[in-house]
Amino acid sequence: MPYLNSITNILNQWQAAGVFAYILPFLMIFAVVYGILSKTEIVSGNKGVNATIALAVGGLSLLNDYVTNFFSIIFPYTGIGLSVLLVALILMGLISEEDWAKYVWFGLGIIIFLVVVITSLSDFSWWGGLGYSWQEAAPAIVAGVIVLGLMSLIIWGGGKSNGKEHH
Repeated sequence: MPYLNSITNILNQWQAAGVFAYILPFLMIFAVVYGILSKTEIVSGNKGVNATIALAVGGLSLLNDYVTNFFSIIFPYTGIGLSVLLVALILMGLISEEDWAKYVWFGLGIIIFLVVVITSLSDFSWWGGLGYSWQEAAPAIVAGVIVLGLMSLIIWGGGKSNGKEHH
């Protein structure tokens, strides 16, 4: 077998060993919890206590496979969303370098985020799926986009304020 040590075989062995299902999710949860505890200094910056709490949270997060299943659903969709955003970034770079482009990126990022979350939750067996198709969800998505658009107009629209009230 000349392809015994191919990347595909190695990744399949890692998958069978639980690297993707348990080790990587554990490390990610541990790192995030440890980072938050270290940054906030809730326990007076005690690294041992921070590590113990992060270890416990990371380990307990993997008990019932909820995190494992959710991560196996959301991260592939996230990769697809990032790929779409990258292609849009490349195409937008060909067209414009104007200031308004950052708002387009923000809006596109929000839309991709919503699609990733909605798709992931609809596939997530722990929730039992959301039980609707894209056709049924389209009005809610359109309404959400309109609300976010109006919010952005309220927050960033209008003139500059100098902080002084006129009486």
